[in-house]
Amino acid sequence: MKRVLIAAFLCVAAPLSVSAAEETAQIDPYTHGSVEAGAAKAAVCSACHGPGGNSSNPQWPKLAGQSSHYIVEQLQRFKKGERQNPLMQPQAAALSDEDMANLAAYFAAQPASPGVASKDAVAVAQPIYRGGDASRGLPACAACHGPSGAGVSPAAFPRIGGQHADYVAARLKAYREAAQGDLPDGNYKIMATVASKLSDQEIEALASYVNGLQ
Repeated sequence: MKRVLIAAFLCVAAPLSVSAAEETAQIDPYTHGSVEAGAAKAAVCSACHGPGGNSSNPQWPKLAGQSSHYIVEQLQRFKKGERQNPLMQPQAAALSDEDMANLAAYFAAQPASPGVASKDAVAVAQPIYRGGDASRGLPACAACHGPSGAGVSPAAFPRIGGQHADYVAARLKAYREAAQGDLPDGNYKIMATVASKLSDQEIEALASYVNGLQ
């Protein structure tokens, strides 16, 4: 199966108020952590998330270049038990707010390694990612995650461009399953609602597609 890189400027993006270049240049007002302190604290994280946050295991997410707001938010959710993971919860439980801010600053400052997408996935995923499907009430992924998948840090919309396809698919399926229960308002509910409208084929295609976004 042919694998392809997906450059955002080659595709027609959904109307957005910020460009891909502006997305990555945004200053996150949510945290003001120390990159240096975060680097020292991140040594233990590299066992799963890889050097500089570029995980080589497709089951574990890349953190390099991730939104610092999103990282802090997720660490807080792990610490409170709102997000369940047997590996992450003990790690987050030992972190102070300052530790979280420093780790977030460090990972946000690291260059993310690129991914590739399946050529077959593009035909299925690109229309959904760029334009959604109004007939199903399905919004465009680009509306929150941006044309290049860089996300919007102040809103805690995470970077998904270049993320491992296996991890993205697993998260979308988890969101879809969660949609069957009661959910608090916020980004988690938004994603659960979106995922509930996706088929297995669409989830696999979108996961491959975003892996190739640059």
